[in-house]
Amino acid sequence: MKALLRGAITLLVLVAGWQALVWTTGLPRYLLPGPLAVADAMQRQAPLLLSHGLTTLAEILIGLVAGVALGGVSALLLARFRTARRWLMPLLLVSQAIPVFALAPLLVLWLGYGMASKIAMAVLVIYFPVTTALFDGLRRTDPGWLDLARTMGASPAAILWSIRLPAALPAFWSGVRVAAAVAPIGAVIGEWVGSSSGLGYLMLHANARMQIDLLFAAVLVLGMFAVTLYAAVDVLARRALPWQPDTQPAEDANP
Repeated sequence: MKALLRGAITLLVLVAGWQALVWTTGLPRYLLPGPLAVADAMQRQAPLLLSHGLTTLAEILIGLVAGVALGGVSALLLARFRTARRWLMPLLLVSQAIPVFALAPLLVLWLGYGMASKIAMAVLVIYFPVTTALFDGLRRTDPGWLDLARTMGASPAAILWSIRLPAALPAFWSGVRVAAAVAPIGAVIGEWVGSSSGLGYLMLHANARMQIDLLFAAVLVLGMFAVTLYAAVDVLARRALPWQPDTQPAEDANP
């Protein structure tokens, strides 16, 4: 509760400083609108923001689910089969070596201007952190547990599903948290390259028309999506890992 209060106070101070900067410098609205102007734009353009926001939110959610599923399956294959490591690991690394902006035009060309290309972009951004986090967790299972399971005659598949995968869940959820934070990036980049709706599309058009207050409003809505999605994933992770309570240093326990 105290942490939330401190966060709210910090946010209020930042917003007040932002508004004070606009008032004292006299910057025109087309360069830096104040929080009051952005709030007014959000109120006036609420239906427009809602319409485009729902499109982007759908792309983010579908991309997150698909990216997590694909990353989880890839990590299991990498952990279970040596051949998969030989073929998938180079592809995994290459997927991060190529800039996302370089792939976005190709995906739009192949998949069209609809949601499919934006979902594919979100999946590309999400795939690497989920795969690497889960694969790293699967490789770091306690050797004592593995030796005990082999002594009892457990098969490699049984060891994977009953021991290594449960032990890797904390690492997996860490990867999902990162994926939830970066998922909006892929969707918006796809909308910037080519789209007919979405918050990224709205940002481009607002910038071209010098409607900077609307641009800031769209960025704020996107930020709220990211924070809400991260918080929801964090709650799911806590409920999925009841045996692993959070710990914190003693000096932070009673701030």
